[in-house]
Amino acid sequence: MSIFDQFKIKDQVIIITGGAGLIGRRHAEAVLEGEGIPVLLDIFEEPLKKVKAEFLQQYPDRTIETYVADITNRSCLEAIRDELLKKYGHIDGLINNAANNPKVEGGSKNLGAMRFHNLPLDIWEDDMRVGLTGAFLCCQVFGYEMEKQKKGVIINISSDYGVISPNQNIYKKEGVPEEEQTVKPVSYSVVKHGIMGLTKYLATYWAKCGVRVNTLCPASLSNGQNEEFVQKISELIPMGRMSRPDEYPATVLYMLSEASSYMTGATVILDGGRTIW
Repeated sequence: MSIFDQFKIKDQVIIITGGAGLIGRRHAEAVLEGEGIPVLLDIFEEPLKKVKAEFLQQYPDRTIETYVADITNRSCLEAIRDELLKKYGHIDGLINNAANNPKVEGGSKNLGAMRFHNLPLDIWEDDMRVGLTGAFLCCQVFGYEMEKQKKGVIINISSDYGVISPNQNIYKKEGVPEEEQTVKPVSYSVVKHGIMGLTKYLATYWAKCGVRVNTLCPASLSNGQNEEFVQKISELIPMGRMSRPDEYPATVLYMLSEASSYMTGATVILDGGRTIW
Protein backbone atom coordinates (compact mmCIF):
# COMPACT_ATOMS: atom_id res chain seq x y z
CA MET A 1 0.00 0.00 0.00
CA SER A 2 1.37 3.41 -0.95
CA ILE A 3 1.59 6.22 1.58
CA PHE A 4 -1.24 8.04 -0.16
CA ASP A 5 -3.44 4.93 -0.15
CA GLN A 6 -3.04 4.60 3.61
CA PHE A 7 -5.23 7.70 3.98
CA LYS A 8 -8.18 6.07 2.22
CA ILE A 9 -11.09 4.89 4.36
CA LYS A 10 -13.19 3.68 1.44
CA ASP A 11 -16.70 2.52 2.44
CA GLN A 12 -15.92 2.74 6.14
CA VAL A 13 -18.87 3.74 8.30
CA ILE A 14 -17.87 6.63 10.56
CA ILE A 15 -20.31 7.97 13.17
CA ILE A 16 -20.01 11.67 14.02
CA THR A 17 -21.93 13.10 16.98
CA GLY A 18 -22.86 16.76 16.83
CA GLY A 19 -22.61 16.26 13.09
CA ALA A 20 -24.57 19.36 12.09
CA GLY A 21 -22.27 21.78 13.90
CA LEU A 22 -19.37 23.75 12.47
CA ILE A 23 -16.66 21.29 13.52
CA GLY A 24 -18.91 18.27 12.90
CA ARG A 25 -19.24 19.31 9.27
CA ARG A 26 -15.47 19.40 8.91
CA HIS A 27 -15.24 15.89 10.32
CA ALA A 28 -17.80 14.76 7.75
CA GLU A 29 -15.79 16.44 5.02
CA ALA A 30 -12.73 14.45 6.10
CA VAL A 31 -14.68 11.20 5.89
CA LEU A 32 -16.06 12.06 2.45
CA GLU A 33 -12.63 13.03 1.12
CA GLY A 34 -11.32 9.69 2.36
CA GLU A 35 -14.17 7.93 0.49
CA GLY A 36 -15.87 6.83 3.69
CA ILE A 37 -19.52 7.01 4.74
CA PRO A 38 -20.23 9.71 7.32
CA VAL A 39 -23.10 9.05 9.72
CA LEU A 40 -24.14 12.36 11.24
CA LEU A 41 -25.94 12.35 14.57
CA ASP A 42 -27.46 15.53 15.95
CA ILE A 43 -30.30 16.56 18.23
CA PHE A 44 -31.51 19.17 15.72
CA GLU A 45 -33.30 17.95 12.58
CA GLU A 46 -33.25 21.04 10.35
CA PRO A 47 -29.47 21.65 10.51
CA LEU A 48 -28.95 17.95 9.73
CA LYS A 49 -31.11 18.22 6.61
CA LYS A 50 -29.24 21.33 5.52
CA VAL A 51 -25.81 19.75 6.02
CA LYS A 52 -26.81 16.62 4.12
CA ALA A 53 -28.17 18.65 1.22
CA GLU A 54 -25.00 20.74 1.04
CA PHE A 55 -22.72 17.71 1.03
CA LEU A 56 -24.80 15.82 -1.54
CA GLN A 57 -24.48 18.82 -3.82
CA GLN A 58 -20.71 18.80 -3.33
CA TYR A 59 -20.37 14.98 -3.39
CA PRO A 60 -23.35 13.86 -5.55
CA ASP A 61 -22.28 10.23 -5.86
CA ARG A 62 -21.60 9.64 -2.19
CA THR A 63 -23.59 8.18 0.69
CA ILE A 64 -24.34 10.34 3.74
CA GLU A 65 -26.43 9.02 6.62
CA THR A 66 -28.15 11.30 9.13
CA TYR A 67 -30.04 10.55 12.34
CA VAL A 68 -31.82 12.85 14.75
CA ALA A 69 -30.47 11.45 17.99
CA ASP A 70 -30.18 12.08 21.70
CA ILE A 71 -26.75 10.66 22.46
CA THR A 72 -27.59 10.49 26.17
CA ASN A 73 -30.29 7.92 25.37
CA ARG A 74 -28.78 4.44 25.10
CA SER A 75 -31.87 2.95 23.43
CA CYS A 76 -31.68 5.60 20.71
CA LEU A 77 -28.03 4.78 20.06
CA GLU A 78 -28.72 1.04 20.00
CA ALA A 79 -31.46 1.53 17.40
CA ILE A 80 -29.04 3.46 15.19
CA ARG A 81 -26.37 0.78 15.70
CA ASP A 82 -28.76 -1.97 14.71
CA GLU A 83 -29.91 -0.12 11.60
CA LEU A 84 -26.35 0.56 10.48
CA LEU A 85 -25.28 -3.04 11.05
CA LYS A 86 -28.30 -4.30 9.10
CA LYS A 87 -27.49 -1.96 6.22
CA TYR A 88 -23.69 -2.11 6.12
CA GLY A 89 -22.65 -5.00 8.36
CA HIS A 90 -19.94 -2.99 10.13
CA ILE A 91 -19.17 0.19 12.07
CA ASP A 92 -15.62 1.40 11.59
CA GLY A 93 -15.22 4.67 13.41
CA LEU A 94 -16.68 7.07 15.93
CA ILE A 95 -15.96 10.78 16.41
CA ASN A 96 -17.28 11.96 19.77
CA ASN A 97 -17.76 15.59 18.81
CA ALA A 98 -20.99 16.62 20.54
CA ALA A 99 -20.72 19.03 23.47
CA ASN A 100 -22.35 22.12 24.89
CA ASN A 101 -19.80 24.70 23.81
CA PRO A 102 -20.24 28.17 25.32
CA LYS A 103 -19.46 30.37 22.31
CA VAL A 104 -18.85 34.10 22.30
CA GLU A 105 -20.55 34.36 18.91
CA GLY A 106 -23.50 32.12 19.64
CA GLY A 107 -25.37 33.69 22.57
CA SER A 108 -25.00 30.41 24.47
CA LYS A 109 -27.03 29.92 27.64
CA ASN A 110 -23.93 28.62 29.43
CA LEU A 111 -21.73 31.61 28.63
CA GLY A 112 -22.56 34.72 30.59
CA ALA A 113 -22.26 36.46 33.92
CA MET A 114 -22.22 33.20 35.86
CA ARG A 115 -19.35 32.99 38.29
CA PHE A 116 -18.12 29.67 39.62
CA HIS A 117 -20.09 30.07 42.86
CA ASN A 118 -23.42 30.64 41.11
CA LEU A 119 -23.21 28.42 38.04
CA PRO A 120 -26.65 26.75 37.95
CA LEU A 121 -26.57 23.06 38.73
CA ASP A 122 -28.80 22.28 35.76
CA ILE A 123 -26.23 23.81 33.37
CA TRP A 124 -23.40 21.80 35.00
CA GLU A 125 -25.42 18.58 34.78
CA ASP A 126 -26.51 19.17 31.18
CA ASP A 127 -22.93 19.92 30.10
CA MET A 128 -21.72 16.70 31.76
CA ARG A 129 -24.60 14.72 30.31
CA VAL A 130 -23.93 15.75 26.71
CA GLY A 131 -20.13 16.07 26.75
CA LEU A 132 -19.15 13.11 28.91
CA THR A 133 -22.10 10.77 29.40
CA GLY A 134 -22.96 11.00 25.70
CA ALA A 135 -19.41 10.13 24.69
CA PHE A 136 -19.33 7.30 27.23
CA LEU A 137 -22.55 5.80 25.89
CA CYS A 138 -21.43 6.11 22.27
CA CYS A 139 -18.21 4.29 23.13
CA GLN A 140 -20.19 1.59 24.90
CA VAL A 141 -22.65 1.06 22.06
CA PHE A 142 -20.53 1.68 18.95
CA GLY A 143 -17.09 0.97 20.40
CA TYR A 144 -18.15 -2.48 21.53
CA GLU A 145 -19.07 -3.35 17.94
CA MET A 146 -15.53 -2.39 16.93
CA GLU A 147 -14.17 -4.55 19.73
CA LYS A 148 -16.12 -7.52 18.37
CA GLN A 149 -14.88 -6.74 14.85
CA LYS A 150 -11.29 -6.46 16.16
CA LYS A 151 -10.96 -3.20 14.24
CA GLY A 152 -12.01 0.41 14.60
CA VAL A 153 -11.04 3.97 15.44
CA ILE A 154 -12.44 6.42 17.97
CA ILE A 155 -11.56 10.12 18.03
CA ASN A 156 -12.65 12.04 21.12
CA ILE A 157 -12.85 15.77 20.48
CA SER A 158 -11.42 17.86 23.30
CA SER A 159 -10.04 21.40 23.08
CA ASP A 160 -7.08 23.52 24.09
CA TYR A 161 -9.18 23.94 27.25
CA GLY A 162 -8.65 20.24 27.85
CA VAL A 163 -4.95 21.05 28.20
CA ILE A 164 -4.95 24.52 29.75
CA SER A 165 -7.40 26.58 31.76
CA PRO A 166 -9.47 29.32 30.09
CA ASN A 167 -7.90 32.76 30.21
CA GLN A 168 -10.92 34.68 31.43
CA ASN A 169 -9.34 37.99 30.40
CA ILE A 170 -10.31 37.40 26.77
CA TYR A 171 -13.99 37.50 27.76
CA LYS A 172 -13.64 40.52 30.03
CA LYS A 173 -15.33 43.83 29.18
CA GLU A 174 -13.99 47.20 30.29
CA GLY A 175 -16.23 49.10 32.70
CA VAL A 176 -18.30 46.05 33.69
CA PRO A 177 -18.32 45.13 37.41
CA GLU A 178 -16.43 41.94 38.22
CA GLU A 179 -19.54 40.08 39.35
CA GLU A 180 -21.18 40.83 35.98
CA GLN A 181 -18.26 39.75 33.80
CA THR A 182 -18.71 36.87 31.37
CA VAL A 183 -16.63 33.78 32.14
CA LYS A 184 -16.07 30.48 30.38
CA PRO A 185 -17.82 28.02 32.71
CA VAL A 186 -15.98 25.40 34.74
CA SER A 187 -18.16 22.66 33.22
CA TYR A 188 -16.58 23.12 29.79
CA SER A 189 -13.07 22.67 31.18
CA VAL A 190 -14.09 19.61 33.17
CA VAL A 191 -15.75 18.00 30.14
CA LYS A 192 -12.77 18.64 27.88
CA HIS A 193 -10.27 17.36 30.46
CA GLY A 194 -12.54 14.38 31.14
CA ILE A 195 -12.80 13.38 27.48
CA MET A 196 -9.01 13.02 27.43
CA GLY A 197 -9.22 10.69 30.41
CA LEU A 198 -11.80 8.60 28.55
CA THR A 199 -9.38 8.37 25.61
CA LYS A 200 -6.51 7.14 27.75
CA TYR A 201 -8.65 4.56 29.53
CA LEU A 202 -10.14 3.10 26.36
CA ALA A 203 -6.85 3.23 24.44
CA THR A 204 -5.33 0.79 26.93
CA TYR A 205 -8.54 -1.18 27.44
CA TRP A 206 -8.94 -1.89 23.72
CA ALA A 207 -5.27 -1.79 22.68
CA LYS A 208 -5.09 -5.51 21.88
CA CYS A 209 -8.54 -5.60 20.27
CA GLY A 210 -7.57 -3.60 17.20
CA VAL A 211 -9.45 -0.50 18.37
CA ARG A 212 -7.45 2.73 18.47
CA VAL A 213 -8.62 5.69 20.57
CA ASN A 214 -7.13 9.18 20.33
CA THR A 215 -7.97 12.76 21.27
CA LEU A 216 -8.08 15.73 18.92
CA CYS A 217 -7.91 19.23 20.39
CA PRO A 218 -9.17 21.87 17.96
CA ALA A 219 -8.72 25.42 19.23
CA SER A 220 -9.60 29.06 18.63
CA LEU A 221 -11.86 28.44 15.65
CA SER A 222 -12.71 31.58 13.71
CA ASN A 223 -16.46 31.89 13.37
CA GLY A 224 -17.51 35.52 13.25
CA GLN A 225 -16.41 36.56 16.74
CA ASN A 226 -16.23 40.28 17.46
CA GLU A 227 -13.01 42.15 16.70
CA GLU A 228 -12.11 42.75 20.35
CA PHE A 229 -12.29 39.04 21.16
CA VAL A 230 -10.30 38.07 18.06
CA GLN A 231 -7.53 40.50 18.96
CA LYS A 232 -7.34 39.34 22.58
CA ILE A 233 -7.15 35.64 21.78
CA SER A 234 -4.77 36.13 18.84
CA GLU A 235 -2.29 37.77 21.22
CA LEU A 236 -2.22 34.50 23.20
CA ILE A 237 -1.37 32.40 20.13
CA PRO A 238 2.22 32.23 18.83
CA MET A 239 0.98 32.11 15.22
CA GLY A 240 -0.94 35.32 15.94
CA ARG A 241 -4.31 34.24 14.56
CA MET A 242 -7.34 32.04 15.11
CA SER A 243 -7.78 28.79 13.20
CA ARG A 244 -9.77 28.27 10.01
CA PRO A 245 -12.39 25.49 9.71
CA ASP A 246 -10.49 24.04 6.72
CA GLU A 247 -7.40 23.41 8.86
CA TYR A 248 -8.92 20.35 10.60
CA PRO A 249 -10.17 17.77 8.04
CA ALA A 250 -6.75 16.51 6.91
CA THR A 251 -5.75 15.74 10.49
CA VAL A 252 -9.05 14.00 11.15
CA LEU A 253 -8.61 11.81 8.07
CA TYR A 254 -5.08 10.93 9.16
CA MET A 255 -6.34 9.89 12.60
CA LEU A 256 -9.16 7.78 11.12
CA SER A 257 -6.99 6.03 8.55
CA GLU A 258 -4.27 3.40 8.47
CA ALA A 259 -1.79 6.25 8.12
CA SER A 260 -1.97 6.52 11.93
CA SER A 261 -2.05 2.75 12.57
CA TYR A 262 0.48 2.89 15.42
CA MET A 263 -1.11 5.83 17.22
CA THR A 264 -3.38 5.25 20.20
CA GLY A 265 -3.92 7.11 23.44
CA ALA A 266 -2.43 10.21 21.84
CA THR A 267 -3.49 13.83 22.08
CA VAL A 268 -3.24 15.81 18.85
CA ILE A 269 -3.36 19.56 19.50
CA LEU A 270 -4.13 22.04 16.72
CA ASP A 271 -3.86 25.37 18.49
CA GLY A 272 -1.32 27.54 16.66
CA GLY A 273 1.05 26.95 19.57
CA ARG A 274 -1.19 28.45 22.25
CA THR A 275 -0.76 25.70 24.83
CA ILE A 276 3.07 25.86 24.73
CA TRP A 277 3.21 29.52 25.76
